[in-house]
Amino acid sequence: MSDKPTVAVLGTGIMGAAMARNLARAGLEVTAWNRSRDKAEPLAADGVGIADTPAAAVAEADAIVTMLHDGPAALDVMRQAASSLRPGTRWIQSTTAGIDALTDLAAFAAEHGLVFFDAPVLGTREPAEAGKLTVLASGPADDAAANAVFDAVGARTVWTGEDGADGSATRLKLVANSWVFVLTHGIGEVLALAGGLGVDPQRFYEIIDGGPLDAGYARVKGGLILDRDTADTSFGLDTAEKDARLILEAARAGGVRLDLGEAGAERFRRASAQGHGGEDMAASYFASFDA
Repeated sequence: MSDKPTVAVLGTGIMGAAMARNLARAGLEVTAWNRSRDKAEPLAADGVGIADTPAAAVAEADAIVTMLHDGPAALDVMRQAASSLRPGTRWIQSTTAGIDALTDLAAFAAEHGLVFFDAPVLGTREPAEAGKLTVLASGPADDAAANAVFDAVGARTVWTGEDGADGSATRLKLVANSWVFVLTHGIGEVLALAGGLGVDPQRFYEIIDGGPLDAGYARVKGGLILDRDTADTSFGLDTAEKDARLILEAARAGGVRLDLGEAGAERFRRASAQGHGGEDMAASYFASFDA
């Protein structure tokens, strides 16, 4: 392996595409694959090779990044790539997969002799495009290839453990996402209530401005709602619903009851049923109203 590893990116949605671009901009040789090839093809303008199959994408890779919908999808795609996998290849698993699915992913990595990194990321479209994600990583912290990938896509890497199979990074990601969802639902309900009571929402922002009640997410997600711009997706609502289910499953396994989490997952489900599933998760706002 050279100083700059060859990287395969499997999954080029909002996050995967941004990560592939930043890897290429950092001077790494990148090949991308997506189930719908047309979503990957724009990356060619950034110097990213486009593969027709997962196996073709990983054939020469020193490191593989998976950024897919969920754990079963990541496992399915890696099984499709199995014929081209080489022992010692780093698998940087960045899909928010949940705890149960991670066990199967780590077992697949061990079966094929891959160096497994549990490495979900924090951030949405804008920090992903800027290469300023926060990487939560569990695995060998001194691995040059993995660190080259993390440095290209993130502003910082938070190491949670030395064994990617321990699930420590995934557990931290679920905790962080639970907070993100509380803030998203909170501002949605606040703005819905303000509208119902005839209160100018800007007055609410005035009274929290700069104080301990202020929050960046209240500004960002609230702005999308007030501008009726939830179609500008940085974190898709259906993806958030999936993550919310993973959080609840993990909580139940840990003997914890999440009343806000249950209510939030239902808000995502209801908004999706109203037709907002492809919009930003801020569209959970519409769950406060009849369809």
